[in-house]
Amino acid sequence: MFREIHKSKIHRAVVTEANLNYVGSVTIDQELLDATDIWENEKVQIVNINNGARLETYVIPGPRGSGVICLNGAAARHAQPGDLVIIMSYAMMAEEEARGYVPKVIVMDADNRIAAASYRELHSTMI
Repeated sequence: MFREIHKSKIHRAVVTEANLNYVGSVTIDQELLDATDIWENEKVQIVNINNGARLETYVIPGPRGSGVICLNGAAARHAQPGDLVIIMSYAMMAEEEARGYVPKVIVMDADNRIAAASYRELHSTMI
């Protein structure tokens, strides 16, 4: 059996641009793609922390070190510059591989620089 598993995540990235007139997709700084093993043209899910919008699109690499997170085309309707987003990718894996897989997760700072890498998600309980 194959399962769809959380593969990668860019957590709390700041949207730098929203370009309604572009053909489509999301442009992401190549440095962030390398850190999370997300490829050009890979399908990603984007969740807007500010307004709850969720969408799926594909990735276009942006200039390395630029910090760019640009929603293009129709996706631009779901966010505006300054919004915080979570960008996730998933992969189909056989059960054996999935059980031991550790997602590549990075947490961003306010300038879209990596604040934490190899972050391990733990359950959170509100007190």
